Amino acid sequence: MKSAIAPDSTFEGTSATAKKLTVHGDRNIATLAHFGGVIGCIPSGIIYYLYRGRGPFTEQESREALNFTLLPTIVIVLFMLLTNVPVVGGFFGLIAALMWAFLAFMSLVAGIKVNRGNPYQYKFNTALFDRMSNRK
Repeated sequence: MKSAIAPDSTFEGTSATAKKLTVHGDRNIATLAHFGGVIGCIPSGIIYYLYRGRGPFTEQESREALNFTLLPTIVIVLFMLLTNVPVVGGFFGLIAALMWAFLAFMSLVAGIKVNRGNPYQYKFNTALFDRMSNRK
């Protein structure tokens, strides 16, 4: 019996390095990084780590989105945990809901601007991720 693969043929697989993003793809992924802020810092963090070095616009914008969303996400999660505290829990829940609404609104505004090809800088950006990564 003959084998399905001839002994002199070589296997051609895909490259181990990721391809660079096209201009269109770069803008789309950067837009997703900002829109992901509606659910917190996880989407922009994933996009930053997966796509950095593959597209300059995506790297810049996902880092900006991660810097903006990291601190509010931490505070929202902490306040949601504090909603279980008797008497003041409702206050923490209200503050968490207002912070989430602000985070979602700002993320959508940024996503729309970035989708048009313009870089976006948040006015209330604490740059927490940059400060944490510079300490290492």
